[in-house]
Amino acid sequence: MDKLRIAVIGAGYWGPNLVRNFRSSPDWDLVAVCDLDPQRAARVVGDRSTVEVETDVSRLLQRDDVDAVAIATPARTHAELAIAALEAGKHVLVEKPLAANLDDARRMVEVAAAQGRALMLDHTFCYTPAVRHIRQMIADGVIGDVLYVDSVRINLGLVQPDVNVFWDLAPHDLSILDFILPSGLDVGPVTATGADPLDTGRACIGHASLPLPGGAIANISVNWLSPTKIRSFVIGGRKSTLVWDDLNPMQRVALYDRGVDVTRRPDDLAERKQVAVSYRMGDIHVPALREAEALGLMVAEFAAAIREGRPPLTDGHSGMRVLSVLQAIDESLATGHPVAPQTEVAV
Repeated sequence: MDKLRIAVIGAGYWGPNLVRNFRSSPDWDLVAVCDLDPQRAARVVGDRSTVEVETDVSRLLQRDDVDAVAIATPARTHAELAIAALEAGKHVLVEKPLAANLDDARRMVEVAAAQGRALMLDHTFCYTPAVRHIRQMIADGVIGDVLYVDSVRINLGLVQPDVNVFWDLAPHDLSILDFILPSGLDVGPVTATGADPLDTGRACIGHASLPLPGGAIANISVNWLSPTKIRSFVIGGRKSTLVWDDLNPMQRVALYDRGVDVTRRPDDLAERKQVAVSYRMGDIHVPALREAEALGLMVAEFAAAIREGRPPLTDGHSGMRVLSVLQAIDESLATGHPVAPQTEVAV
């Protein structure tokens, strides 16, 4: 099958990673890298490369040897660039988050549908073998009904000039929740707290609580100021508990046959229910997972979605759901009250 032809827009922090994976993919032919700084784009392309350097997006989108573009620019530019590319007949991959706000994201999804083009989010962690395995385990009922999720994403990271720590780090956790939970990112009113101890003008440390269907809850902790790096998910189920440690290649996923069993018996005298608690301490199962770069699997999914004429696994609607929760988090930070995410309007 002929390769699809792609150009990467943006040669800054994330663009080189996309360039490397599109270059090495059997599905793609990387034809150009576009950046306002031609020297930066040339460094990413390399001295002996046949990949062309472009500095003008309009000229790039007029090329008939480009089937798709991957956008790795600041979030505030995503909507304008993506809509222009879609209207030029290109399929579009966008770095997270989908857009700077939900209204822009909705316009992007509408244009993609009208043009019949794929709009995909680079929700990278959803393409790791570990997260895909977790999704299948939950779908197969291995852990039972999900009771809680505790996510921690902390490290000594870059304080971003234009977004708070939630917008920088939490899209990963939110996209994973949307990907692995049977109900997706269907959450109730969100409660968020944040702190700015360095007086940067934006939250550098944050915690968010997201009510899930059936009385479950997801807690997300993000932090730019931690001297240690932690990337972990604990997913408690009615049958067993699953732990994902992304920084432990020897045991990325562990399934614990451990938990709390509760039986209820009526107390006629008090007309209440007494709770009898027992603790289950069983085995630990560590599945053998193949190591594969998530970005490589992501670019393969982009190609497959285009060829099969179907929505990508992480499409524009998933990006809108993540944005709706991020906006609710911001409003909760500002007001100090729980805020319900906007319900996605059909497009």
